[in-house]
Amino acid sequence: MQKQDFYQSLVKQTESLITGESNVIANMANISALLFTSLEDINWAGFYLMDSPEELVLGPFQGNPACIRIPVGKGVCGTAAQTQQTQLIEDVHAFAGHIACDAASNSEVVVPIFKDGKVFAVLDIDSPSIARFDADDQAGLEALVKCFEANLK
Repeated sequence: MQKQDFYQSLVKQTESLITGESNVIANMANISALLFTSLEDINWAGFYLMDSPEELVLGPFQGNPACIRIPVGKGVCGTAAQTQQTQLIEDVHAFAGHIACDAASNSEVVVPIFKDGKVFAVLDIDSPSIARFDADDQAGLEALVKCFEANLK
């Protein structure tokens, strides 16, 4: 299966999981489980939510225990929240200010999630492999996030 087709399938599965369900935490939990069981070569998939303008707090996830709070502007997740742009990091150890929540993680992709024009949360996916994620992964995960954002009320 082509990567684009794979992500289109994930978006459809996401849509069927969250349509009609208004509870954000439940939807994040199901999306985390879907991603963790569907994506190859990852060791963490989940969400951090904006807890204040200065800080993200751990949300639903699959994988090893994680950092509970991340300052906006720090690490890959905090940078995605601050810049409001997806962060596609081939080698987290070369990323200035990387926060090593799991020493086994070597690459990461973080997609900001918007509600009412502001960052509401970030989707964070880690891999033990260097350069696990590419532009196709980024586009597919951004499409999945758009589906999720459309369900946020």
